[in-house]
Amino acid sequence: MKILVSGNMGYVGSVLVKHLRRQLPAARIEGFDSGFFAHCLTGAPRLPEVALDAQHFGDVRNLPEALLEGVDAVVQLAAISNDPMGKRFESVTGEINYGSSLALAEKAAHAGVRNFVFASSCSVYGSASEAPRTESNAVNPLTAYARSKVNTELALAETDLGRMTTTCLRFATACGMSDRLRLDLVLNDFVASALASGKITVLSDGTPWRPLIHVEDMARAIEWAATRAAEQGGQNLVVNTGSDIWNYQVRELAEAVAEALPGTALSINRDAPPDKRSYKVDFSLFTRLAPDHLPRVTLAKAIDGLRDGLLRMNFHDAEFRASSCIRLKVLEEHLAAGRLGEDLRWKA
Repeated sequence: MKILVSGNMGYVGSVLVKHLRRQLPAARIEGFDSGFFAHCLTGAPRLPEVALDAQHFGDVRNLPEALLEGVDAVVQLAAISNDPMGKRFESVTGEINYGSSLALAEKAAHAGVRNFVFASSCSVYGSASEAPRTESNAVNPLTAYARSKVNTELALAETDLGRMTTTCLRFATACGMSDRLRLDLVLNDFVASALASGKITVLSDGTPWRPLIHVEDMARAIEWAATRAAEQGGQNLVVNTGSDIWNYQVRELAEAVAEALPGTALSINRDAPPDKRSYKVDFSLFTRLAPDHLPRVTLAKAIDGLRDGLLRMNFHDAEFRASSCIRLKVLEEHLAAGRLGEDLRWKA
C-alpha cells in the first residue's frame, strides 16, 4: 500500500505519520508539505519524518501529479488551520483549504487513487441548539475556516471522482501532545497557562460547548478512512469524528485542568457575552462504522500527556501566545522577515 499525506509536517501530521508506520509497517508512506511549521518542534527526540519513506516539499496548490502515481490513499491535512489564521488570510484560506483540496481530489481520482481522506471539522456547525448535531443537520459556519470546510465537503460530493472513495472526517476540536505542539487549541492552552503562570483565565462565560478529540485518536480515524471500503458508509462519506463523552463546556475543561494541576487559580468571566461558537455533536455514525478505531484517550490522560510533555520541554513561557506554538504567529514572523508573501507562497 502507498499513502501520500499532504500537510504532514504539522500538529496532526507529526502524530499521524508515526501512527501509520506502526500500524501499516509494510506501507510506503510519503509526505508533502510547504514547510511553514517544520521548525516548530516541541521536545521531539527525533524528526517525525524519519518514519516516512520520502518527504517532498512544495505548495499544495501546485502538488505535482507525478507524486500520485501508484498511490492508494491520499490524506489531505494541508490547510490554514484555525479561525484566527482564516480571518487574517481569508482569501488564501479559500484557495488552500477548499481550492487545493478539490484539485487534489480530482488529480487523485485521475491517477487511480482508491481512497481520499479530507480533514474537515465540527466547527461547520457554528452555533447550534442544545441537541447534539448529526451529519444530517444543517450546518452554520461562522468563520472563513469553517466555510472552507463546508465548501470542500459539498464540492467532493458534487464532483465526479470516478470510483474513488472519499471520506470527510468532521473532527472535533483537536487536543493533546505532539512533536509539533499547538497551543492555540483550547485544552492545550489551558494546560500551558496552568504550568506557565499558575492560573487559567477563561475570557468567555465558560458555557460554550466544544467536542474534543485527542490527536492520537485523530490518527486512528484517518487510518480507518484511508483503508475503508465504499461498503462501509458509501462512496462519499461525511462523518462526525470523535466521541459523545468528549462533549464538554469550556468551563468544564478549565476545571478539569485546574484539578489535575493543584494550585492553579481559575478565573471565568461570567459577565462576558456568550461565545456564538457553541455546539454539541452526535458521533453515533462514526461509532457504528468504525468500531475498531474509536477514540481511546480520556480527558484525564490528555491533560496528563500535555503536562508531562510540557514539563519534559522545561516549559515555563508565560508569553507562549506570542511563540511558535501559535501558528498565526509563525506565519506573521515569516511575513515580517520577507520569507512569505501575503499569498502565503515562499519568496525566492
